[in-house]
Amino acid sequence: MGKEFYELDIWAIGYKLLMKIYKITSQYPPEEKFGLISDTRRSANSVIANFAEAHGRFYYQDKIRVLYITRGEIDEVRSHLAVAYGIKYITAEDFKKLSQEYRSLTVKINNYINNIHNQKDNATIK
Repeated sequence: MGKEFYELDIWAIGYKLLMKIYKITSQYPPEEKFGLISDTRRSANSVIANFAEAHGRFYYQDKIRVLYITRGEIDEVRSHLAVAYGIKYITAEDFKKLSQEYRSLTVKINNYINNIHNQKDNATIK
């Protein structure tokens, strides 16, 4: 049996980023509770939730499809962070750092997708 989803680096990195998102959004104004705070947290939660879902999928193509959704959630988080920066809820430094960390996570997911493609190709060859 393989590793649990929460033992994988991608999920662990996403989880650490989610904790940063919770911390930084807790400093947003209260009127954003049902707006930018909720939207940012929801999409950041979806990153790790979708990764966990992909891990639980049996078929290669199904895993890959859900991982593509995960990548989209990452860009959604980055978009929310850009808005937060634009309206001065976060500093340029926080925006750049978090955006880059999420960008790096996208690269890891791309590599994971490529690995799944390779597994699929090797399984079909045999």
